[in-house]
Amino acid sequence: MSNVETEKLQKVLARAGVGSRREMEKYIDANRVSVNGKVARLGDRVEATDVIRVDGHVVKIEDKADRICRVLMYNKPEGELCTRKDPEGRRTVFDRLPRVDGERWIAVGRLDINTAGLMLFTNDGELANRLMHPSYEVEREYSARVFGEVTNETLRTLTKGVELEDGPAKFLNIKPMGGEGINRWFNVTLTEGRNREVRRLWQSQDVEVSRLIRIRYGKLELDKRLPQGGWAELDLDTVNYLRKTVQLGRETQTKLSVIPEKRKDKRAKINQIRKAVKKHNQRAKQTKRR
Repeated sequence: MSNVETEKLQKVLARAGVGSRREMEKYIDANRVSVNGKVARLGDRVEATDVIRVDGHVVKIEDKADRICRVLMYNKPEGELCTRKDPEGRRTVFDRLPRVDGERWIAVGRLDINTAGLMLFTNDGELANRLMHPSYEVEREYSARVFGEVTNETLRTLTKGVELEDGPAKFLNIKPMGGEGINRWFNVTLTEGRNREVRRLWQSQDVEVSRLIRIRYGKLELDKRLPQGGWAELDLDTVNYLRKTVQLGRETQTKLSVIPEKRKDKRAKINQIRKAVKKHNQRAKQTKRR
């Protein structure tokens, strides 16, 4: 029996930053991956010496210890798509992110085009996969402005559970946040990230969501100083909080300075982010005119 260590192909590709494990399973299913010149199949295991190609391009496979796990917080504006490229040329969340040599940023879940707020991106596919997986029950909190009649019975129903077309769903809790008449704000929490789940839950009670902002992922809250369209890299302690949440080992390295920032330096960084966002928006408008 061979003592050579092997791993699942999709796990190795995810760690290499090609995409999340779920995305890699789809790539394998679509015959886009080969191992040593042969088309890969779901369930294949690989070792360090294997040559893996995705769409014909060799994937550089790194040892687990060689990769520094990085995470970005992004404040998504409405109107951006959670896709790498859009055939219609519309803005995507990846347009503004910094480039990483030999790697790709992987989105931890998606927000629909009309939803704003907190998104996380990482170069570690395994971390992305676990943060998205419902078995880890990572909470997501949204601020929702709704239009329609909301009674105490409505709130009880939404926390008890309703049947959607893709199965039962519910909010863990609902917190009224004010508003007037039939336009009111609520903070809602759930542990899944199904497509348009928050909107569909309210719609099941004949209530429409007119604005939706994700404000928390796990215990990580959206930094209110971060402008829409701005990103910030998370420090080592925060990265390790996320890793611990989904039962991954500690990261020991970071690309950030370990020297604590002074208040004036933090303000300068936020101002720099605002200027970069403004510059990007101006370029996007000019490109659109052409």
